[in-house]
Amino acid sequence: MSQVFMHIFILLLVPPLLLGVIGKTKALFGGRKGPPLLQPYYDLIRLFQKGTVFSTTTTWVFRAGPVVGLATTLLAGMLIPFGGHGAPVSFAGDMILFAYLFALGRFFTASAALDTGSAFEGMGAAREVTFSCLAEPALFFCFLVLAKLSASLSLTTMLSGTCPLGTGVEAPALVLVAASLFVILLVENSRIPFDDPNTHLELTMIHEVMVLDHSGPALGLIQYGAAMKLFVMGSVLLRVVAPFAAPSAWADWGLFILGMLALAVVIGVVESAMARFRMVFVPTFLVAACLLSAFGVILLLR
Repeated sequence: MSQVFMHIFILLLVPPLLLGVIGKTKALFGGRKGPPLLQPYYDLIRLFQKGTVFSTTTTWVFRAGPVVGLATTLLAGMLIPFGGHGAPVSFAGDMILFAYLFALGRFFTASAALDTGSAFEGMGAAREVTFSCLAEPALFFCFLVLAKLSASLSLTTMLSGTCPLGTGVEAPALVLVAASLFVILLVENSRIPFDDPNTHLELTMIHEVMVLDHSGPALGLIQYGAAMKLFVMGSVLLRVVAPFAAPSAWADWGLFILGMLALAVVIGVVESAMARFRMVFVPTFLVAACLLSAFGVILLLR
């Protein structure tokens, strides 16, 4: 029971900290002091204290979008093991539920954007679902590799560090999976070089354009859900790259949090060293990520 409580505590509390670490890393590369490390928490508190304005053209779909997006991400986080501890919810085939919980949240977010009747937000929704259609096969190919290595269809076993890392085709397959998961992580969380969460240019906006009409607590739920999604998907990548566990339970939780903060630093370095891709190049890199994970499957089949 204490492990479940700690899992939920970390899932609810730590995600905004990743955004603060990314912001600090980018500020360091730019020679700036940057915002405080806890600025994402301050922003969420400020948004939850504001009022909400709804357009007369919107329906319940617009109001449900932020709530469903956060709820599905929270449920997906309950399927992923943090550190060397098992996930609170685990069963054979839960990887399918994991992928389609994110799909359900994406569906409601895009539907909320379309519900405003704005062609601008409709454009962002179309881009979001198009790129997700390319990222989803790559994610499933990654899960196929992990399922083959662990001989299980449960994410807890697949990400528990039992996958062989020795000689043979296992190590190259996991390297391909890690590279593919990192691309998926950046795409699904609207990070540079595929998207820029800080941009407000019509020709380059993808995810941010869908939430322009949200304000107050609704916008706070969206930003909190986005931080949680980054944390959950990052934990999947971390368990593939560094499937280690400390002897002590508390040391293991601390090791996991430090690993997530290190991943946030890596994301900040990537965003500082690279420019945003042109829109026409994004599908190409998504197809490349799909091919990387597919090659991992082929290596194991041989």
